[in-house]
Amino acid sequence: MLPILPLRRCGLAIALAALVVAGCASTSIRSAWFDTSYNGGAMKKILVIGARGPIADQRVFEDIFAQKLQAAGVNGVPGYLVMPVNVPPGDPAWNAAIEASGADGLLAVRLLGVDTRTQVWTTMAPGPMLWGPYGGWWGPGTYGGPTVTQYEIASVETNLWDIKSRRLIWAATTDTFNPASVAQETPGFAGVILAQLAARGLIAAPPK
Repeated sequence: MLPILPLRRCGLAIALAALVVAGCASTSIRSAWFDTSYNGGAMKKILVIGARGPIADQRVFEDIFAQKLQAAGVNGVPGYLVMPVNVPPGDPAWNAAIEASGADGLLAVRLLGVDTRTQVWTTMAPGPMLWGPYGGWWGPGTYGGPTVTQYEIASVETNLWDIKSRRLIWAATTDTFNPASVAQETPGFAGVILAQLAARGLIAAPPK
């Protein structure tokens, strides 16, 4: 049985101060694992199973990720095109649809959680000019005040299964800083995942 778990949609990000937001939204690998005994070579066709929440989010995610696979020279198939509706993961009909897809691999993605974090630091600012006790102006001095911002980290688990052997051959946990919408985050997320798969020889390296 291929254990596929649902992905809940990432929540909307909490706005940060302008200096924190600029250029910071990104996805990074926190941890990854690879089955070193796998010798099946680069996969040519991969079925993508993503969000099982709102249908629109699910299809946007699977479409974009499949397009990124196509751009990397892999036949990417959005899961909603071949998977049965209202059939739970692990059901015989579910597994039969995966095998009937003709894909070499199954890429399954699920959200582990969204963690809201708070950052506090002291901002120094110049103070007013003061009249000294022995005459003359002194200053400007400085004073500090706390600056507080909040941001979100979305943790996502991605698993790649070899369909023929039904073996898990690659897995990773990623963190996405301050996630926005599915449409905005999926291209960057896909780029990080595909770079890792190419580095392990699980898909062909993209042309230079």
